[in-house]
Amino acid sequence: MEFYAELKLSGDSYAGEFSCGLTMTSSGTAARLKKVSETEDKTVWETPEGVTLVQNREKRGGAVVLSSVLKNGTADGITVEMLASVAIKQIAADRVHRLQSFWSAEGKHRAETVEDLNLEPSWNGFGMRIEKFGNVGSMPVRKYFPFVALENSKTGEFVGIQLYCGSSWQIELLSKDGTLSAVGGLADDDFGHWRKKLAPGESFEAPKAAVAFGNSLEDVCDKLVKAQRPNISPADSDMGIVFNEYCTTWGNPNFENIKKICDSLAGKGVKYLVIDAGWFGAERWWLSAGNWKVNESRFAGGMKPIADYIRSKGMIPGLWFEPESVGRECEYFNNPEHLLKKYGAPLTVGDRRFWDMEDPWVKEYLSKNVIRLLRDCGFGYVKIDYNDTIGIGCDGAESLGEALRRKIEASREFFKKIAEEIPGIVIENCSSGGHRLVLPFMELASMASFSDAHEPKSIPIIAANLHRVIRPEQSQIWAVLRRPDSADRLHYSLIATLLGRMCLSGDICDLSKEQWAIVEEGIGFYRRAAEIIKNGKTVTVDCTSQSYSRPTGRQLVRREYNGLGLAVLHRFENSEMPEEVLPKGAEAVDEFGEAERDFSAKAWIYKTNS
Repeated sequence: MEFYAELKLSGDSYAGEFSCGLTMTSSGTAARLKKVSETEDKTVWETPEGVTLVQNREKRGGAVVLSSVLKNGTADGITVEMLASVAIKQIAADRVHRLQSFWSAEGKHRAETVEDLNLEPSWNGFGMRIEKFGNVGSMPVRKYFPFVALENSKTGEFVGIQLYCGSSWQIELLSKDGTLSAVGGLADDDFGHWRKKLAPGESFEAPKAAVAFGNSLEDVCDKLVKAQRPNISPADSDMGIVFNEYCTTWGNPNFENIKKICDSLAGKGVKYLVIDAGWFGAERWWLSAGNWKVNESRFAGGMKPIADYIRSKGMIPGLWFEPESVGRECEYFNNPEHLLKKYGAPLTVGDRRFWDMEDPWVKEYLSKNVIRLLRDCGFGYVKIDYNDTIGIGCDGAESLGEALRRKIEASREFFKKIAEEIPGIVIENCSSGGHRLVLPFMELASMASFSDAHEPKSIPIIAANLHRVIRPEQSQIWAVLRRPDSADRLHYSLIATLLGRMCLSGDICDLSKEQWAIVEEGIGFYRRAAEIIKNGKTVTVDCTSQSYSRPTGRQLVRREYNGLGLAVLHRFENSEMPEEVLPKGAEAVDEFGEAERDFSAKAWIYKTNS
């Protein structure tokens, strides 16, 4: 197994062997790349013409983060059609692990053999075998996460790869000789309409990639996740609990109902109260995005009075925005001067158009209408949503894919600007739930919406699967509490949040004393488990259900840290208790819930036997 380089420049040959249109690897450019130097943390390749590719390798715990920089040292301009962030060859593996993702169904584990994927070599070794997958658009977690793990089932060895791409990306698995090559990075010209011109002396840095080796899927995933370096606000260092009112008012917040929620939550241990969509624009708020004027019929006098009231009850106020979008009923929807275009026409997706985040006018408009509103009203938390994808790209660069990459970088700069202008603000990354659960966005946020799965029974399955790609301390999981909920249902919802960050919502003002007693017990248990959730290692994800829509069987997740463990058990339809919940020799020291029947749940804190 070794790292190598993959690059294709315009005009150079494709590989042949029936691969053209399926892959741009093994091109004439790649054949001309010669390794000129190598150290433990850097490799340099050059072409005879003077194109240089430098790959830097940074150790982060048990993972290596790769950073590749291409420089045009020739006297002429070049056009890059493919540049890999990571390329590893001669991997002895027979199983492939991927994480599929759709709206409210994020992170579904998919395991296949080399035979399933038809990657066995041909009878005489001729003809490339290729499995290429990825995502095209501005929602990088759609269909798949930018992740793959390759397993050698005979030796128990795994190699895991995670791409740090915020726009279109691809991963390729290639086989000719019975071993696999794994290549990944920005979606290339074939897959994502990406081409990049470099003038003489210009350089381009590819998105980073992380690689880890281990002895189980959970082991390599833990190493990849711990290599992430998110910019978590100092205000959010204590795993504070969120209340988001969306599933209480369903987009109809006003001063009175938010005040009522505040009164119900005062003194209950909730740190953030987030006002979600519906505070702005006209009554059909979903068509008013881009018009960040307060709806005075709901919040007379603006947002400062309610933010002040939330703070008076001991909580930090939060507010929802979708800053990159313009709704059909916004006054700017039919003024295309500052909007993204594709082939000269405004890029329209359903009822949305999109700001050009590189446009100086747009930057100033959003600074005034988003950042200034947050700062002047005293909000300490912002939920940044993004509710559709622009597809393959837009006008504004030498290719649609390059323009997309640049616009996404401009969106990331806006995240940074919020943090710079409102020091200490807590940023939540949301994209219809989990469509942007990638490091380029996760590193700019304290938390993320794990999913838009508000109330389905699949919540604990999604939450557990996301342990493989994001830090649980950043994974905000809904517990929507309803007045008709039984004790089992309350336990089921609250215990799911132990797989990440607790986010409450629902009929909080109408719960009985008995229901509140369960909620407060759950809050107390969450606090006692917080250090394990934040700093631990997930050692077990054992789920017997293949379905998200109608889960059957049960799921057991264990996470351990500093001599303690957290075991989280959910029972689904037609379930049975597992033979062993705690590891052999472990001693339970705390527990919450009852797992006595289908759709019930229980959690334990235990002393490990090591």
